[in-house]
Amino acid sequence: MTFENVAYPFQPGSQGRSETAEYNDHVSQMIEQVLFTAPGERLNRPTFGCGIRQALFGPLGDVQAAATQMLIQSSLQQWLSQQIEVRSVEVIAEDSTLTISISYVVRRTGEPDQRTYKLGD
Repeated sequence: MTFENVAYPFQPGSQGRSETAEYNDHVSQMIEQVLFTAPGERLNRPTFGCGIRQALFGPLGDVQAAATQMLIQSSLQQWLSQQIEVRSVEVIAEDSTLTISISYVVRRTGEPDQRTYKLGD
C-alpha cells in the first residue's frame, strides 16, 4: 500500500490497516475533497479546497453558476493538475440546487471519466 491509494473517507480495512482504493477511484475521491473542503478547513493547507457549499447561501442563478464554474475549474487545476486533465466543468443552477458536472482524463491511466454532484434540495 502506498499513501496515494488511501481511500477517502479514511477508515480501517479488513486487516486493520488503512482502507485502500483503486487509483481511478482515488482520483475521484480527491476531486470530492477539493470540491467539498472549504478554504481554511485544513490546518496545514489553509488555501486547499474551493468550498462550493458556500455557493448555496447566495442567490442562485446564471451569474452564480458561472462564478462557481470558474472557482471549481481553478481549484481543480491548482490542486490536481498532476493527476487529472480537466476537460470541462459545467454548473447548472435550478431553483435551490446546483448541479456540477466535471469531465476529466486521469493522467496516469489516460482514462476519461465524468462525475456529477448535486448540492441543495
